[in-house]
Amino acid sequence: MNFLRKTCRFGLQTYSKWQQMRNVQRRSRDMTMPLLTGRGNTLTFSTFSGPLRCDDEPGKKEMEDPKSEDDVVNITYIDRDGDKIKIRGKVGDNVMYLAHRYDIDLEGACEASLACSTCHVYVKEGYFEKLPEPYEEEEDMLDLAFGLQENSRLGCQIILTKELDGIEVTLPNATRNFYVDGHKPTPH
Repeated sequence: MNFLRKTCRFGLQTYSKWQQMRNVQRRSRDMTMPLLTGRGNTLTFSTFSGPLRCDDEPGKKEMEDPKSEDDVVNITYIDRDGDKIKIRGKVGDNVMYLAHRYDIDLEGACEASLACSTCHVYVKEGYFEKLPEPYEEEEDMLDLAFGLQENSRLGCQIILTKELDGIEVTLPNATRNFYVDGHKPTPH
C-alpha cells in the first residue's frame, strides 16, 4: 500500500466541498479515504490508496481531446429518448464532465462533490463489474436516486480506464434534484 500526497490550490467553492468531505472523514475509520488538511486556499490530500486527482478547475481535463489513440476510451451515452451518443473520451475522463462537454443532459447539480444523485446513470452489464466498489457516500446518494437499479452508479464517480473501452451508460427517465428544480450547472 503506497502513501500518496498531493497539494493543490482551490477556490472558495471547492473549499466548501473540502469541509463537507472533512466532516464525512471524521465519522469514518476508512484508511483508504483521503486525509484532508487545509490552510487558506491550499489543500493537501494524503491517502493510502490512489490515484489522487486534484483539479483546480473541475471538468477542464474533459474538455481536451485524447493526445494519442492509446488514450482513447469509447463511451456510449443513451439519453432519455433512447438515442445513442457515441463519444471518444480518454483515460482519466470523468463520465459526468465528459457528458457536459458534449451537451448530454446529465445534470450533476453538486458538481461531483457527492452531495446529490442528479448524475445517476445505469451502467451496461459487463462494465458495471469492472468499476471499483462505490464509497459509502456514493451509496448514500444512490439511495436517493429516482429509479434506482442494481446497475446504478453516479456518473461523477466513474473515471474512464482502458478496461472500460466501449462502456454504455443510460440516463434514467428522471432525476431528483433537491437544489432547484430545473437547475442545470454549466461547465466551467
